[in-house]
Amino acid sequence: MRQVSIVGIGQVPVQKVYAESLRRLGATAVHQAMSAAGVDRVDALFAGNMLSDELQNQKHIAALIADEAGLFGIEALQVRAATATGAAALRMAYLAVASGEADLAVAVGVEKMSQGAATPALAKALDARQEVAAGATLISKNAELMLRYMAQYGMPEDGLANFAVNAHQNALTNPNALFHKPISADDVRQSRFIVPPIRLLDCSPICDGAAAVLLAPSQAARTFTDMPVHILASSVATDRFRLADRANPLVLEAARLSAQKAFQRANLTAADVSLYEVHDAFSIMACLLLEAVGFAPPGLGWRLAAEGEIGLNGRLPIATMGGLKARGHPIGATALYQTAEIVQQLTGQAGQNQVQNARIGLLQSVGGAAATVLTHVFGI
Repeated sequence: MRQVSIVGIGQVPVQKVYAESLRRLGATAVHQAMSAAGVDRVDALFAGNMLSDELQNQKHIAALIADEAGLFGIEALQVRAATATGAAALRMAYLAVASGEADLAVAVGVEKMSQGAATPALAKALDARQEVAAGATLISKNAELMLRYMAQYGMPEDGLANFAVNAHQNALTNPNALFHKPISADDVRQSRFIVPPIRLLDCSPICDGAAAVLLAPSQAARTFTDMPVHILASSVATDRFRLADRANPLVLEAARLSAQKAFQRANLTAADVSLYEVHDAFSIMACLLLEAVGFAPPGLGWRLAAEGEIGLNGRLPIATMGGLKARGHPIGATALYQTAEIVQQLTGQAGQNQVQNARIGLLQSVGGAAATVLTHVFGI
């Protein structure tokens, strides 16, 4: 297997509603990534999109975007892993280049969540017969986790508030973020309940967006850029599909296993990580991921936020450009935004959001109620 590097990135600003079509948004991000590397052709395109079937009545997204981008004739495949779809597209592009099947592969994610009812479509990431039929949604499942966490560890109801506060603070200086408004812990506490104990400001927003990254063999990476970022590891693991079937739902086994595999492949440990782009679709998920990877003992992940350890100058910066909570979470594009942001951090191009001495970036993406978790490790 060849070593693989990122040689170009593309991002359109996340917006509440885009007038542009799904295909145009995707093609724009692809063109940006290719332009950054100075290329006009790639060998393969892997597209991540979760909701176009339900919201745009459109399948076959990869070929559609390839055609719109003027890349007809290439390999173009759609990839899905529910709410971790963008990371799945990244992994497939990585494997294509690592295996030698492609010399240049682009991973693109695009989503227009503003058209139609996103929440019931997202719920299809759960068990349709045993969970969705009983009224479960991704929000209700995360609320279940938060209730269990509070009961087991004695966390106060507002113990997670600083996850959202940190995300909004970091988004202020990210031009691609949806929200440019600071919030306080009081704002989080006073926001309305969605599914108790989860409040509005514990949740990532419905939004539209697209992002892409271009991958090449590391040995040729400097042909395309002076500052390549290397993918040191890519891994994926699964857990029991339903929370009810897990021995301890507060232990995200898929996150633990995929992180363990990724660190082994990269010959690194959690202590080597400079920044962590966490899947903070809900604050409780960010907390549990911190614990699963080993950044905090069980029951203490929330304290990293409460004690200010997750800020840009903290012990472990997370959501450094606003995260899912404040940059926005256009599902299929989310992990590609996060990858682009890690590239910006590791190449010193994150502006006012720059993490000092950033050398290793960690990305985790959660599919459904953490039934699937993908982990990527990046370095320079």
